[in-house]
Amino acid sequence: MPLRQFMSVLLLTLSIAVSQVAEAPCAQAPSALTLEEAQQLALEHNQLMRAQRLNTDQAKANEITAALKPNPVFTSTNEDFPIFSPGDLTVENIETNQEFLASVTYLFERGGKRQKRIAVAEDTTDVTTKTVIEAERQLRFQVAQAFISTLLAKSNLQFSKEALENFSKVVDINKSRLSAGDISEADYLKVALQKLQFEQDVAAANIFLIRSKQTLRQIVGFDTIPEDFDIHGELKHNKYSVTQDDLERQALLARPDFQAAQSAVKLANSTVELAYGNRTRDISGEWEYKRNGAVNGVGFGLSIEIPIHNRNQGEIARSKVAVRQALETAEATRFGVLTDVRSALAGFNTSDQVVSVFESGYLDQSTRSREISNYAYLQGGVTLLDLLDAERSYRTTQLSYRQALAAFMISVEQINFAVGRQVMQ
Repeated sequence: MPLRQFMSVLLLTLSIAVSQVAEAPCAQAPSALTLEEAQQLALEHNQLMRAQRLNTDQAKANEITAALKPNPVFTSTNEDFPIFSPGDLTVENIETNQEFLASVTYLFERGGKRQKRIAVAEDTTDVTTKTVIEAERQLRFQVAQAFISTLLAKSNLQFSKEALENFSKVVDINKSRLSAGDISEADYLKVALQKLQFEQDVAAANIFLIRSKQTLRQIVGFDTIPEDFDIHGELKHNKYSVTQDDLERQALLARPDFQAAQSAVKLANSTVELAYGNRTRDISGEWEYKRNGAVNGVGFGLSIEIPIHNRNQGEIARSKVAVRQALETAEATRFGVLTDVRSALAGFNTSDQVVSVFESGYLDQSTRSREISNYAYLQGGVTLLDLLDAERSYRTTQLSYRQALAAFMISVEQINFAVGRQVMQ
């Protein structure tokens, strides 16, 4: 095969392989997502989340740095070369007059500095890891909100299409009545013009669904799922039995932000220990070989800083203040956890009551009123205004009920979010 033809085939193969790799995320992702699948995909593919996890890798790298011991230092000093007197640059003169010095210096750390640095680095990694878990908790809730919003948009669009279809039947019947001479053209036009409102409802619901799906796709990972993806699920009202005390107890055990705040207290205490360790002065030990003319010898040396002025007082004082600050932050976080649980529980109870009110009879009443008005209108028993009023009441009740269901489902996710774990499935 000629070289040019071989290169063409190779480039074509590479381009196909690259395109398949580029399309792999969407091909592997399900075209219809459940809430759990959307949350899992977001945890795996959300770019901000993936960037956040790299903080843990950086913290672990700092552990390696903290555990490193000092390197020995090699020094070589060679003096008294008579470069400005070339006549003296003889082997005999170098052997008898030039000075050669080689030394190795090593820093001996005292005060347990290395172990305390390692402890600080490990505590930092622990705080960072729990901060990443907190970011995952936030992301799960964002996905849940976007998913439920998409469910609401999908339900509203379906209802709007059904309402349009039902009213279109009323228009068709009136058109037949117009042809039969049962109603005037003016009455028919009044009914036909009302269809515009139903068509506008469908258009608005469709736009709401498109925007909701794009928001969900952005959170999950733009290239993770196809543009025409769908979701599985429905707006529903489940009964749950929870108590405030139990939720608060679980939240204090599970919330990663509170755990991170507690770990930050431990980190602050480890930093104090390191500050005290740094107060202890290190010793530099030196071994040297010296040749001065014909004389060969070895030497030893020690050096240590005399802590008369600088005894690391400032860093010790700062780290002690940081401990008090971490304690205050941990306590504030604890109160925040309890407040979140109580606020979420109050919102859940309110949403549950609102949905229960709709389900206590108002939904059936609005449906029955609409059916009666439709029948009575076709029989000439009520006016067009009565029909439209019943239709409007039915539409408002149904849309409000769906909105209440979505608010209830979000309140359930708010409980899970406040507790830091799935206490309501």
